[in-house]
Amino acid sequence: QVQLVESGGGLVQAGGSLRLSCGASGRTFSNYAMGWFRQAPGKEREFVATISWNGQTTYYADSVKDRFTISRDNVKNTMYLQMNTLKPEDTAVYYCAADRTSISGSTYALNYAYWGQGTQVTVSS
Repeated sequence: QVQLVESGGGLVQAGGSLRLSCGASGRTFSNYAMGWFRQAPGKEREFVATISWNGQTTYYADSVKDRFTISRDNVKNTMYLQMNTLKPEDTAVYYCAADRTSISGSTYALNYAYWGQGTQVTVSS
């Protein structure tokens, strides 16, 4: 089991920045690729970004590319999502997750076995 806890969400104006954190406990954090997903009201959960077990490989949804940066610190058992130039359409609950199928990471939510409880990000116009 891996326990994940997100933090860092909040209310920000359009054009602003936030940094989300995802703290992990339980099994060895570095064994897992990790990902961020988000879910807006009335919409399905969607992929945001993923990072390989060692942080060498990252991949982003087109909607956040060049604005968001995913990173991890395997010593601190923590993953991050730096979000810049935020837009109202980025408003959602953001979830971190641990991938059970690949050490490279994946865009498919079904590949992720462990999920945090989510943190709300609200971007005002």
